[in-house]
Amino acid sequence: MKKLCVALGLFAVATLASAADPLNGTVWKTIDDKTKAAKALVKFTEQKNGTLSATIQQVLTPGEENACSKCEGQYKNKSLKGLTIVHGLKNVGQNKYDGGSIIDPNSGRTYKLKASLNGNTLDMRGFLGVSALGRTQTWQRVK
Repeated sequence: MKKLCVALGLFAVATLASAADPLNGTVWKTIDDKTKAAKALVKFTEQKNGTLSATIQQVLTPGEENACSKCEGQYKNKSLKGLTIVHGLKNVGQNKYDGGSIIDPNSGRTYKLKASLNGNTLDMRGFLGVSALGRTQTWQRVK
């Protein structure tokens, strides 16, 4: 009986340790914080180092699917579909994320990123310098 309890305990610990992040594999509809219009569908993927990235799967705004003309460096003139806009986002516990960056394809700028998961909504706060000087978009989970 003791061996069975120990085996089950070890199995439970191993399962928890290997559990993927709750955002991993999920798809979200980005919502513009100014116009409230849906912009794109993005999918989160957990990287080998445990951080998350998010890639545009589909552009929802007609006429904006072509290229990131205002983006800089490696993202310059890349198609928006397939563009990874979130990098290095880390789960810091209690459905909070920090330490990432996000590219705004409209301006071409890269911002620091914090996020908060609230069931079927994801509050994404992009900022320069301090979080208080940023703006928040609320994305909706796609089922």
